[in-house]
Amino acid sequence: MVDMKSTYILGMNLKLFFAGLIFIFFGMQDVFSQTSYPWPANVKAIAARCNLNQMGKNTFVFDAAMDMKELQILIDSLHALQTATSSEFSKNRFALLFKPGVYKLDIKVGYYMHVMGLGNSPEDVVIVGSVSSISIRNAVRTGHVLTNFWRAVENLTIIPTNDSTNVWAVSQAAPLRRVHVKGNLKLFDGASSGGFMANCKIDGTIFSGSQQQWFTRNSNFKNWDGGVWNMMYLGVTNAPKENWPDKPITTLSATPEIREKPYWVYSDNQFYLNMPATKKNSIGIDWDKINSKEKRISINDFYVTDPNIDDAESINKALRQGKHILFTPGIYVLKESLKITRTGTVMTGIGMATLVPENGNMAIDISDVNNVTVAGLLFDASITPTKLIMQVGEPGSKKKHLPAPTYLYDLFFRVGGEHETNIAQCLLINSSNVFIDHAWLWRADHGTDVGWTKNRAINGLVVNGDNVTVYGLFNEHFQEYQTIWNGDKGRVYFYQSEMPYDPPSDDAWKHGSINGYASYKVAEQVKTHQAWGIGVYGFFHTPLIVDQAIETPTVVEKGFYHKVLLLLGWNKETTSLIKSIINGKGGGVDSLVRKRVME
Repeated sequence: MVDMKSTYILGMNLKLFFAGLIFIFFGMQDVFSQTSYPWPANVKAIAARCNLNQMGKNTFVFDAAMDMKELQILIDSLHALQTATSSEFSKNRFALLFKPGVYKLDIKVGYYMHVMGLGNSPEDVVIVGSVSSISIRNAVRTGHVLTNFWRAVENLTIIPTNDSTNVWAVSQAAPLRRVHVKGNLKLFDGASSGGFMANCKIDGTIFSGSQQQWFTRNSNFKNWDGGVWNMMYLGVTNAPKENWPDKPITTLSATPEIREKPYWVYSDNQFYLNMPATKKNSIGIDWDKINSKEKRISINDFYVTDPNIDDAESINKALRQGKHILFTPGIYVLKESLKITRTGTVMTGIGMATLVPENGNMAIDISDVNNVTVAGLLFDASITPTKLIMQVGEPGSKKKHLPAPTYLYDLFFRVGGEHETNIAQCLLINSSNVFIDHAWLWRADHGTDVGWTKNRAINGLVVNGDNVTVYGLFNEHFQEYQTIWNGDKGRVYFYQSEMPYDPPSDDAWKHGSINGYASYKVAEQVKTHQAWGIGVYGFFHTPLIVDQAIETPTVVEKGFYHKVLLLLGWNKETTSLIKSIINGKGGGVDSLVRKRVME
């Protein structure tokens, strides 16, 4: 009898072996072929030496015994490639993985760069120098970080050598997780617009400066300095005290329930994915003590994808055969939906791996099953009209999923910026007991073919399931409601949303007798809903009238805590007007009164 599992693993290893040979001979030319930079031979040689691993063509694995000068050359070359004028919508994707040890490096993190330590604790990988994201000051970018998107740092320690301060100046889709800074952390470098940090320890002060909003969960720091519109702290040690509305701060002492994002480790010459256990009413970091409840999954239990080889057919075949999925850095064009039907399936990406549904299909379709994990993926809407990009649970799903809920981490949806698009919704949650830990859903407000009739998208997030919780929801520029919540007992901890910039007129954005669309809508049948730290902003190219920022049944109005409404721009001749924060209450904003706050 044929051992199908052994045959499958052998086939997979042969695939990786031959893919590695192909990469050594041709890969670096492919990586750098999208730029006209005169890459010297020594950079290609260094890159090839750091690429001999199972984690993908554009993944570089570093060892502390390597020559630091060579590593610095490679890292600087990658950063230069990812900060060129066209880098914001580049096709390059990179992961930089560090085995346990001490490194003396200045790591600049650009677009689609994912920096990860491979230790069981962040203390196992120490960077002496910096791991930074900064503004790009040139003729095109004028010293702001409003578009410093799509980058990440995880699971390492930084000892800053520049005035004891590490700079992580970003806006959306740029998470910090499991990071220890032995010094200060600066979150701005010019104008900045929001971010996410979880399970981090900062020995000194965090300077938020121009950060308009920021969400921090389960972290420790000595002090926090600053705050503009909406700063939220959940389960954070030494968090600033609330004094709303005089200060833009929302502080909740403990996180009610969370399972931290899985993280990769390198141990005994093997890659593993560590799966943290669920914790309830948690405060601060969890990596400062041994957690015997963590599970470990070998890379041999994953199907490791190759963007030059794999498609929906090969990935679905692996799913049917019981494999977890690791998306290595690259762009995956999918002619059919990836179907997750098995309880306990893990689908994770590194290096901002990007899924593009090509034929009007979804990118990911998850059945109404227990304990699915999806993490670290960017979704790009294609030119072909698409109803939905990702679904969790079939329509009408009724099962309860406690004590084994589904978790979604660091999922970023993009509609437009590179080409015309036409979709209905990005993410639909039909299952109950789903947790989302950081998501950015973005209808592009800049880029190529961006406009009211060019990158069309109705809603960002729709929730039909009960008991769905979101930690850190960023949802912007969709053409109707940004968020629709139809399920009962939903909870949102921190909400950042800009209404669309580009409705052409009041009539074009009116529905029935209602002027404009609220950002956040809770359906009439909902009996219980809670949300904390809610920021809704308007910036309109054409003068508009909008009735309310939040639309809910009266019975759940009091479940919204700490709301802020701002008008960011207006026409001097005929001003825009947002009439109220919630259901006609809380006051409106116009060119004279640009900000309103409400308990």
